[in-house]
Amino acid sequence: MTAIVLFMAGIAAVAGWWLSQQRLAAKPWLEEGVIGEFAGGGALPLPAAKIGLGVFLAVVGSLFALFISAYSMRMALIDWRSLPVPKLLWFNTGVLIVSSAALQWAQVSARRDDSDNVLLGLLAGGVSAVVFVIGQLLAWQQLNAAGYFLTANPANAFFYLITAVHGLHVLGGLAALGKTSARAWRGVEIPRLRLSLSVELCAMYWHFLLLVWLILFALLTGWADDLATICRQLLT
Repeated sequence: MTAIVLFMAGIAAVAGWWLSQQRLAAKPWLEEGVIGEFAGGGALPLPAAKIGLGVFLAVVGSLFALFISAYSMRMALIDWRSLPVPKLLWFNTGVLIVSSAALQWAQVSARRDDSDNVLLGLLAGGVSAVVFVIGQLLAWQQLNAAGYFLTANPANAFFYLITAVHGLHVLGGLAALGKTSARAWRGVEIPRLRLSLSVELCAMYWHFLLLVWLILFALLTGWADDLATICRQLLT
């Protein structure tokens, strides 16, 4: 519950800051001069695509916050039996970090009008993301082979549910990334890609997925509980 409250407070703070930049209380009919000369008279500070992605990420973040809260409350019951985290998840985490770094490289290259590195970064990010999804499926296979089935224990069900929902969001991101990569492959001019924000939005989405996965990974491995215990000890 604390995680949800903190997350919602963060979302409210960001939304309040953004609204404060829009001059909602302004009276443009009282302004004098050419339109666009006064603050707020031109385009919005943030493009609509970025705002839309931000709202979507806020909703997705709220969903994962609910999962984390439910996981933390459910594991306190006596029938909870934690399952061993497959070592393959460490490799998958590293692959997702590489994927996020590759898209950041593509974003920086787009700002420099470096078409070759933009395409290379997009392809590297996409291939790494596909490897991540395959690695997650292999981790599922390992757990099933060891007898940790979906319906055997609440801990098992939460593991499969959380990793599946995150994996679905990665697959959704791959669809957008594939479209952007196809445009770069066809030789679309980098300024057009930069103006459409395709590369930047893909990078933002991938950084978000990486952050969510790192939090989930810490939760599944028990690191989050250890950190929470240390924080409580420090506060008391």
